[in-house]
Amino acid sequence: MKRTISFVLNGEKIETEVEPHWTLLYLLRERFELTGAKEGCGMGECGACTVLVDGNAVTSCIFPVMEVDGKDVLTIEGLLGEGNELHPLQQSFLDNAGVQCGFCTPGMIMSAKALLAENPRPTEDEIRYAIAGNICRCTGYAQIVKSIKEASEAKSNKQEK
Repeated sequence: MKRTISFVLNGEKIETEVEPHWTLLYLLRERFELTGAKEGCGMGECGACTVLVDGNAVTSCIFPVMEVDGKDVLTIEGLLGEGNELHPLQQSFLDNAGVQCGFCTPGMIMSAKALLAENPRPTEDEIRYAIAGNICRCTGYAQIVKSIKEASEAKSNKQEK
């Protein structure tokens, strides 16, 4: 039996019918065609499906859709600024070769966004801890960590000016 939920999705108030057994990932990809969050493992282990709910990084492949009622959901698509300007994290991933095959990248960026909102100047260890739930199967994490570090430094420098 379908239920109606309302929430804010990437800054837009949404009211929609859902099946209570759906996951947030299913709703995002199948109803709203927001395909940035990927289904990797489907068990909340790889982080490819990471989005933010009320600012917290969650694995949307196991997040019950009914739990977003009344909340704020941000996906990788919601990071784009006016005129499709890339978010500083997205730009840093491009500038520092943090985008490898690209499959894990949206989840990495969303986990990094949650980290930087809570801790604007993280250490390398804190960055590695924050993205520990995001698995990259390409060449490794050095460029990803560098991307997040540089985005945090650019953000801090911008705020200091």
